[in-house]
Amino acid sequence: MATVATAAEQRWWNGGKSPFNVEYGKLMMWYFLMSDAFTFGAFLISYGTIRFSTNGWPDPNEVFRSFPGSGDMYAPLVFVSVMTFILIMSSVTMVLAVHAGHNNDRKGVAKYLAWTILGGIAFLSCQAWEWNHLHHEGAWWGRNPFVNADGSASTTNFTNFFFTITGFHGFHVFSGVVINIIMLIMTLNNSFERKGHYLMIEKAGLYWHFVDLVWVFVFTCFYLI
Repeated sequence: MATVATAAEQRWWNGGKSPFNVEYGKLMMWYFLMSDAFTFGAFLISYGTIRFSTNGWPDPNEVFRSFPGSGDMYAPLVFVSVMTFILIMSSVTMVLAVHAGHNNDRKGVAKYLAWTILGGIAFLSCQAWEWNHLHHEGAWWGRNPFVNADGSASTTNFTNFFFTITGFHGFHVFSGVVINIIMLIMTLNNSFERKGHYLMIEKAGLYWHFVDLVWVFVFTCFYLI
């Protein structure tokens, strides 16, 4: 025999709320980000295991020493620092877009989303240049032209992990750019105005901040250690 839903249960279903008083779509986004974090974690733990069980490893100051248009100038980690700054600033503009959405400020949401998209495209462009530069130096999956810090021959594990993990992260940045472009189009078409809220902007923001946070770990593992 069917039971009659209580008033609280009815409010939960009608409002799309979880039992934890979190909007359903946001809760699902958190579930997705948790599963994605496990994937990145598995990659980075595998990398760390191989890295610290190997006697020699290339010096990141020698591998990542180039800067676009600088010729042979020795500029260790300068370019990747610029990349990191761009991604962090795009996270700031995403925060501002979410804040504008809370205030139902359509123009503000559109402006800051546009800046976030430009930041993501700039980061991807930088990563494309870095990959192209390393490829011209002979680095690729299965090929490692860089010697260890002690001058001995290096394993291809370095390049295999580097291109796999940074490529996987780059795919996430690309996906985030596409999501934000869709959010921008919907904002310009007044889709959120008709709904009466900008919750989707907040969900897109969660994804973008996750991508930025993962980059901090990738940056630390490959460029600093």
